[in-house]
Amino acid sequence: MDQDAALNPRKQPKQGRSRATFQAILEACTQLLHHGGVAAVTTNALAERAGVSIGSLYQYFPSKEAVLAELVRGLREEMFTDMVAVLEAPEAASLSKQDLVYRLVRASLRHHDRSPELAQVLEMVEEALPMSGEVAEGKARVGALLITLLRDIGVVAPEEAARDLVALSAGMARAAVQAGETDFDALAHRIHRAVVGYLAL
Repeated sequence: MDQDAALNPRKQPKQGRSRATFQAILEACTQLLHHGGVAAVTTNALAERAGVSIGSLYQYFPSKEAVLAELVRGLREEMFTDMVAVLEAPEAASLSKQDLVYRLVRASLRHHDRSPELAQVLEMVEEALPMSGEVAEGKARVGALLITLLRDIGVVAPEEAARDLVALSAGMARAAVQAGETDFDALAHRIHRAVVGYLAL
């Protein structure tokens, strides 16, 4: 089995019952991560908590890593959606560069607001998983969004700047979360200062 196949669902559910089973497995994984971390996630535990047979689990996912990867993809999709919402807001065109940067930084942390413990665990999982095509694509979409924005505001070498800013923001967020910080407004202000300094806005 190649790397992408090992980390992707075997099939996408189309019928209501199939979708319910698929979501039950993802919810079971979320609950196991909340209560016991990655070590608690096994295919047997997933099937038991989801209320499905191990055979039904394998109909959708070839491994526990594929279930974890699906949650990571969802996390990245949420981040992308939150950042796009900032750029597409009616007032976006009238914001100063500094205000727009702050709103994007804050949007990039919103998944921590929704579920801090789960976000932290999934970001650790993402680092440990091989970067399959779809997992890498989620990060690439965020990167492409930043490159376009940086190019639009006149940043020289936007690809390099986007890579640096993603690393800067992710590093600061990871350190803060690992230290037990839960004030994401304060964290957003610190990251914003660092980003503004980098961009010399």
